[in-house]
Amino acid sequence: MISANDLSPSELAALLAFHAEAGVEWLLEDKPVDRLAEFEAMRATRADARAAPQVRPPSPSEVQSGRVQPAPPGKARDPLPAAPASVPPAVAIPDEQAISEARFAAESARSLAELRTAMEAFTGCNLRNSARNLVFADGNTASGVMIVGPMPYAEDDRDGQPFAGKHGDMLERMLFGIGLSRSDVLLANVVPWRPPGNRVPSGREADICRPFIERQIALAEPRHLLLLGNFTARFFFGTSETIHQTRGQWRELSAGGHPVQALATLHPQDLISAPVNKRFAWQDLLAFRARITG
Repeated sequence: MISANDLSPSELAALLAFHAEAGVEWLLEDKPVDRLAEFEAMRATRADARAAPQVRPPSPSEVQSGRVQPAPPGKARDPLPAAPASVPPAVAIPDEQAISEARFAAESARSLAELRTAMEAFTGCNLRNSARNLVFADGNTASGVMIVGPMPYAEDDRDGQPFAGKHGDMLERMLFGIGLSRSDVLLANVVPWRPPGNRVPSGREADICRPFIERQIALAEPRHLLLLGNFTARFFFGTSETIHQTRGQWRELSAGGHPVQALATLHPQDLISAPVNKRFAWQDLLAFRARITG
């Protein structure tokens, strides 16, 4: 095993980034914890509970027959162990029901603030159980430009904002190249809760979250959408094509009944992991800039 003391600063930074992308968020507890001792103690407790004699209250017939003496006046019998509280099993909501509930909650919202409240109360998507925060649309709702990514990453989930951390830094550089800034656009994600380990959302998870992102678009009423990444392009275009096949092509979409022109390009992560992609993204950004200023 290689010690951290043997790594250079750049190697250590790369290792930490790798763990962060894999979903590791805490490296050390505040105090050392002996997990093996915890497990042994838990197992011993369960064994003692199984071996303990079962105590039941005497029946009236046993008391009347004298086989069991009643407790003397003024002296209570040793209390019986309390029965464990009955906890109803967790019931998973069927996907179709979850989609219907998401659609009803989204369509009932008359503003982005109401929609956010509805999404915070929504329990039909399993992703919210592992995520720290709901990552809702953020930015300038009056700009007419909306940028949509696939899902929150670790930094987004931590801060509760879309495109935080390194992805946000890269996106800001992308926007700066065409004369825009983060404050000039509205940012959102298809899926508002971070999947564990930054995995790609499943098809059913995307279906459950679809009413929410479509309602965000309908309420914000952007004139132009910039879709980032493979998952986002497939989600909106309804194809199985890769981002390299769909990027740079303007398409007309209808999101929640709102017509909007959309252009797909590469996600900031694509540019970070493969800098050669920057030239493709630059071509797409120039086309986007030409359309929104034309």
